[in-house]
Amino acid sequence: MTRPAAYSFTRYLAAKKTVDDRSLNRRVWDRLRQAVQERPEPAPLRVLEVGCGIGTMIERLLEWGLLGQAVYTAIDAEAANLTAARERLRGLAAAPDAASPGAAGAAPTGPAPTGAAPTGPGPLLIQSSTQRVLVELETIDLCHFAAREQGRASWDLLIAHAFLDLLDLPAALPPMFSLLRPGGLFYFTLNFDGATILEPVIDPHLDRQIETLYHHTMDQRRIAGQPSGDSRTGRRLFGHLKAAGARVLAAGSSDWVVFPGEEGYPGDEAYFLHFIIETMRRALEGHPRLDPQRLRDWIEVRHRQIEAGQLIYIAHQLDFFGYI
Repeated sequence: MTRPAAYSFTRYLAAKKTVDDRSLNRRVWDRLRQAVQERPEPAPLRVLEVGCGIGTMIERLLEWGLLGQAVYTAIDAEAANLTAARERLRGLAAAPDAASPGAAGAAPTGPAPTGAAPTGPGPLLIQSSTQRVLVELETIDLCHFAAREQGRASWDLLIAHAFLDLLDLPAALPPMFSLLRPGGLFYFTLNFDGATILEPVIDPHLDRQIETLYHHTMDQRRIAGQPSGDSRTGRRLFGHLKAAGARVLAAGSSDWVVFPGEEGYPGDEAYFLHFIIETMRRALEGHPRLDPQRLRDWIEVRHRQIEAGQLIYIAHQLDFFGYI
C-alpha cells in the first residue's frame, strides 16, 4: 500500500491484531489456559483488562475458547478506543463463523458467539452454546479506576496487553494487584524489551543511532510530569513483579515479526508498518543529535520499502503469566 496521508490509532490497533495473534508466546498462553480450566470455583471467571484498546484481546479470548462463563471488565482512557471495541464485539457476536484459530494454530478454538445485547452503552452480553460472557466497557484512567474500586471489587484474572511498557511500573503494579483476589492470576503480554530491528539496512551507523535514540524517547517519556514507560520493560518486569509480591509461573518471548510473503504483507500489516515508521518520525523529529534532513531521508526510504514489499520489522517483547 502507498504511504497514508493521515494516520488513525484505532486502525493501527486493528491492523496489529494479526501481528499480535502470531506473536503471543504459546507456552505462556498454555499455562494461562490450564490455570483457567482448573479453576475449582463454579462462579463465572471475573476478568479485568487494563488499557484494553479496541477490544482485540477480548475477541482473542472468545475466539480461542478461553472464556466460558465470564464477566469481563475492560477499561481504557480513550473513549474512541472503547467506541471501536463495542462495535467490533457486536460484529463478532453477529457473525456465525467468527471463531478463528489460536496462536500458531495451537490455541483452542471456541464456538463463535451467537448473540449480543444490549445495543446501547451498557454491558454487552456475548453468548453461544458454550460461552456466556458479559463485557463491561468503561472509559477511565487506570489510576482513578484502581482508587475507586479498591476494597469494593476483586477479579480472578488481570490482563494487560501491550500496555505495561507505557507505565511507571513500581508505582502502577501495587494498585493494579490490589484489584485481584488472593491467588488471582495475571497475564501481561507484549512487553517491549529493547530491540527494534529494521531490514534491509540503510546505513549501519545511522540505523543504530536512530534505534538507540528512539528507545531513549521511551525512557524519557513523561505524562503529567510522571515517568511513563521503559524501553526495557520486558526484562525488568521480573524484578518489578517480585517487588510487588507476584510470582511468575511462565515467561517467554513474544516478538513482533512482520515480513512480506509472496502476496505482500498479510491483512492490513503494511498500514501497521507505516504507522510504526511514522511513530519513529514523530518521536525523533527535531532531536538535537540527528541531522533533520538525514532523518527525513531515512524515514522516506523506510516508507518506500514498505510500499515495495521489502521492509522486515522485528520488535523484541516478553509475555508473563503468574499469580499474586
